[in-house]
Amino acid sequence: MNVPRNVLWFEVLLYLSLTLDALSVAFQDRTPTVLKTEQVIMGETLTAGCMILLLMYFVRLAAQHRKNWPRWALLAVLVLSLMSLVQVIGARGMEIDSAIEVVSCILTTAGLYYSFTGDARGWFNA
Repeated sequence: MNVPRNVLWFEVLLYLSLTLDALSVAFQDRTPTVLKTEQVIMGETLTAGCMILLLMYFVRLAAQHRKNWPRWALLAVLVLSLMSLVQVIGARGMEIDSAIEVVSCILTTAGLYYSFTGDARGWFNA
């Protein structure tokens, strides 16, 4: 069974986006402060890593196993990410990690667009 071209684009773009997210987490500032202890920083890093792995699993379920609900879950995560990104940019301005997140959101948006259009529609509704 051949994967439709739009589904392939969806998969590639989402994996690229998640790779950027992983790089963003890897290069975050982990300097402890009074408000952020080492334990809090470690917890945030582990939570981000687990979330990236979960989202990778969702991409695999959608692209390889033809499940429809992971696409909707990924769309909901994108909306929440965009809301968070707007708040971060409003508070701190555009920084390197914010710019990486903007690119990641653009890749995710494009990937999800491909998953809902063209030859991908029949793939998920079969």
